[in-house]
Amino acid sequence: MRQALVLTAALMLSGALSTVPTFANAQSLPASLIADPPQDKAHPAGMIAFALPTHGVKINAMLYTAAGAGAHPTVLLLHGFPGNEQNLDLARAMQREGWNVLTMHYRGAWGSRGDYTITHCIEDAEAALAWLRAPTSEAAAGIDPARIAIVGHSMGGFVTAYVAGHDTRLMGAALISAWDISHTDGTLPRDQVIKDNEENLLNDAGMHTLGDATDAGLADEILANAKRWDLKPFAPTLASHPLLVITSDDGLAPTDNALAAAVAAQPGAKVTSLHLATDHGYNDQRIALAAAVIRWLETLPGGAG
Repeated sequence: MRQALVLTAALMLSGALSTVPTFANAQSLPASLIADPPQDKAHPAGMIAFALPTHGVKINAMLYTAAGAGAHPTVLLLHGFPGNEQNLDLARAMQREGWNVLTMHYRGAWGSRGDYTITHCIEDAEAALAWLRAPTSEAAAGIDPARIAIVGHSMGGFVTAYVAGHDTRLMGAALISAWDISHTDGTLPRDQVIKDNEENLLNDAGMHTLGDATDAGLADEILANAKRWDLKPFAPTLASHPLLVITSDDGLAPTDNALAAAVAAQPGAKVTSLHLATDHGYNDQRIALAAAVIRWLETLPGGAG
């Protein structure tokens, strides 16, 4: 059975389609967005800062642990390029909803050791999933290694799609304004790619977020891997678990929608798409964004609650 569920912001507010999972309106927001849950003094919610091992180094990571006894499902939440927006409001909402949430800074990013490259971002996400499936921290008893979903924004959305396109064991994958590197940069002149990178990194303005990574070095990596990083060939594997695709008015919607359509065309696919009329950071739609992610998580078999 093919299931391609396409939402608009208006449908999210009206709940007009019975075949579409009901997303929140102003009167029925998920409780996790408007109120703290009852305290569990025996098994309280928490946060654990730790060094996540990946390819011979350790990177900065934070595990937000859900309240309650026993093992919980977990979301790996991936930030973008360079990661000014970490979406920690989403992390806290998911934690209140009963999910553990693992966030991290890729190698070379925001003080993490190692060299920053897009390839390393992919490898670090895979290392994070491996750690969640065999956790070695004080939180191990609270992590169910069989119940893991992945959510990513911007470049983190690209990494999410790439990793989920190679991993059938995930509960689901959610892309928030995913950056399709192969489409946006595969045919652009190198000078334009360098310029686009600098607009994000702001190295010339004194920002230093990605270690020794340079605009030119990252541009060369992107151009060299554009074909290999085309996401559409991964559609069959992406269709093996539920997929959420959220877009905005940032120019990335056409490629994200094309990927959603390619996945939806696969047998058994379960694709939910939502467009919010806002910017790349969802600055005036944070509640709507969080509600969409929470409502989608509620549809996953084996989720919290």
